[in-house]
Amino acid sequence: MDLGFADATAVVTGGSKGMGRAVAEILAVDGARVAVMARGHDALEDTVASLRALGSPDAVGISVDMTDPDSIAAAFGEVRDRWGSLNVLVHTIGPGAGRFDDLDDAGWDEAFALGTMSAVRSVREAVPLLRAAEWARIAIFSAHSIQRQSPMLVAYTASKAAVTSLAKNLAKSLAPDDILVNAVCPGSIVTASFTENLREIFAGEGLDPSDPHDVMTWIGQTFHQPADLGRAGLPDEVASLTAYLVSRRNGYVTGACVNADGGSDFV
Repeated sequence: MDLGFADATAVVTGGSKGMGRAVAEILAVDGARVAVMARGHDALEDTVASLRALGSPDAVGISVDMTDPDSIAAAFGEVRDRWGSLNVLVHTIGPGAGRFDDLDDAGWDEAFALGTMSAVRSVREAVPLLRAAEWARIAIFSAHSIQRQSPMLVAYTASKAAVTSLAKNLAKSLAPDDILVNAVCPGSIVTASFTENLREIFAGEGLDPSDPHDVMTWIGQTFHQPADLGRAGLPDEVASLTAYLVSRRNGYVTGACVNADGGSDFV
């Protein structure tokens, strides 16, 4: 299926690793010109090399601090100077975990600065570029934890609930511009950072943090929220869904919170 990305321009925030990189790569394969925004210089260089090899010769990496409004504005200014307009914004940034008793005001401020305000600021900077394009789409990454609460993820989930509301409201306010906006809600996804952060814990339980079935075993034991498919997901599986939602082929799905969680009781 041709998703209509040939010569389209796209920004993927957090696009140098995990699900963000998987999204950037699938857009590159389909012919989009992709700008990846992230912090780490080395990871950006590696990602851009991959994107160019996959079919996006005009791919670019832009170093940005997603907690700094000026840094975000400068990054999108670079996109404006390079392309003049933008077809796609995929925002994947999110904060870390934390229990309520462990979070002071600074911790809450940090979670919302990274998990919510980074999306607000990115969309604010992107909208003029999106309006200048022939067609435009936005996808903001939320999380299935907004529907399945966990005490370990209180600030993370609160910030993701906020961006879900943001996406739904933007879908209404940008509909007159024919800009479609959706939230993508991944479940438990096996990423490199997930694997590395939990390697020691999994080893103590005889589990492999890179094995999707072992990951779901641990999720079920720890959170009592197993997926119907009996395994965790992979970044490429979330990327495929996201690619459709931000494609020209999608002409009517907007204002949705679309789960990619292996099956749950929620819609």
